[in-house]
Formats: sequence, C-alpha cells, structure tokens
Amino acid sequence: MHPTPPPGKTDDELATLDVAALLRYGIGFGGSHRTTLFGDGAVSAAVVLDRQGVLPRAVAFLAAVVRSGGTGYAATLPEPVPGDAASQLVRGWLQSAAPLVRTVDGDQDVARWLESVAALMALRLTYRARTAGPGTG
Repeated sequence: MHPTPPPGKTDDELATLDVAALLRYGIGFGGSHRTTLFGDGAVSAAVVLDRQGVLPRAVAFLAAVVRSGGTGYAATLPEPVPGDAASQLVRGWLQSAAPLVRTVDGDQDVARWLESVAALMALRLTYRARTAGPGTG
C-alpha cells in the first residue's frame, strides 16, 4: 500500500510566500532551505509573475543576465522583467539574495533558480493552452 501524499498548496497559498526570505535562506544556508527555495519558492515566484503577466522568456533572460553579470548587477537593473510592479518585486528578490552571493557558484544558484521559475511558468502556460480547448486560447 502506498502512503497518501500530503495535501498540496493552492496557487493563492503559494502566492503569499515570502520569496525574498526564501531566497535569503536558500542561498545563504542551503540544505533544506535550498530545497524549499527550489520547490515552493520557485512555484510561488512562477504563480506571482504569471499573475503579473510576465512571460517565461523574460525570467529566462534574467537568469542569463545573472549568470553573465552576477546577482548584484541584476539587482540594480531598472527593469529586470517587463512591468513596473513585477520589476519592483523581482528587484526586491534579487536585492535580498545579492549580499549573500559571494562567488560565481552563488550566482549560478540564483540563475538556476530563475531558470526553474521560468520553466514552471512555461508549464503553466502550456497547460492553460491545452485545457482551454480550440478557439478559446
């Protein structure tokens, strides 16, 4: 007999998570904090950014910026993703992580997290398009 999986969280519940804190702890401490960052934290960020109308490619591009210029540099961008509210939110996330990132490996971790967020956003878009049916998308 298989154990019953724990109940999942709704989008609304995930959208209330403090992604900046998850980044601070996930990047700063690793271990179970990093697992939470790449799990619930990535889904939370994907839900919030999706609701703001940000496309996955914008988050994937930001990951490339972090990988090439660093988290600190990306945190100073006036518009890290399109849209004023989304930019302010993402800039806050990056500013939260930037002081803890001291190596290229740290920047890689942030970039990988952003890529995870972008992938989750793309999955959500694909699912919505497939379930909308013909002529409704």
